[in-house]
Amino acid sequence: MRRPPAEPASATIVACPDGPILVRGPIAIVDAAGRPVPRRRAIVALCRCGASAIKPYCDGTHEAIGFTAPCHRPGS
Repeated sequence: MRRPPAEPASATIVACPDGPILVRGPIAIVDAAGRPVPRRRAIVALCRCGASAIKPYCDGTHEAIGFTAPCHRPGS
């Protein structure tokens, strides 16, 4: 029986340029009501463009709509 890889002891959150937020490590993800959102992977990509069909997770739609992160917009 194979065991899933151990999660790191600490968590890391990285905002990808013009893409999702990557979450690595032992962080619970909950919805607005505080209910746990299923998490099946050690690293998850959270949508920040608002257009994903599988929110809160990223489905790659940011590429199709040309999402630009606020910190990468000219004049920001």
